[in-house]
Amino acid sequence: MKLWHQRPREIRNLFNPAFCGLVLARGVEGFTEQVSRPMPFSLTLLILPLCLHKRTREQIKEANRAYFTTILQEHPEIRVDLAKRARSLVPYTMEAFGYLMACGVIDVDDAGCVAIRSNTVRRTIAGSQDSKDCQTVARSLGRKLALINDRTTIYTTLGIRP
Repeated sequence: MKLWHQRPREIRNLFNPAFCGLVLARGVEGFTEQVSRPMPFSLTLLILPLCLHKRTREQIKEANRAYFTTILQEHPEIRVDLAKRARSLVPYTMEAFGYLMACGVIDVDDAGCVAIRSNTVRRTIAGSQDSKDCQTVARSLGRKLALINDRTTIYTTLGIRP
């Protein structure tokens, strides 16, 4: 990772640790609301690649009530370059988690699962329409991943080796 001031403006804006952290927090919240337990760390690595990619985000948003596996069956193009995108976003995900830890927003348990501390993230989703969509889809994605309840199945369905 380059130092913050050495990054291009577009990268600083799109992968801002506060924004990426908020998107991650929404995904973890959705997961926790669905199953009342923290989200496994390995699943958090899927939130940014699926929510920041506009076409994928729109497909998940349109199929809001569908199961995640159904969305993947109807839109197999989601899998195209997802593994590559996920790998390239790991440094930004880690930076966002660092930001969330520094702000006291998340807790990580001994099993490596992530939970959001209560009253640390606003309940209302605000910002530009793209920002709102990223947050809304992240929350929905967290719920959908919680329903599957098996990390290996999720990664295999996405065509990614865990």
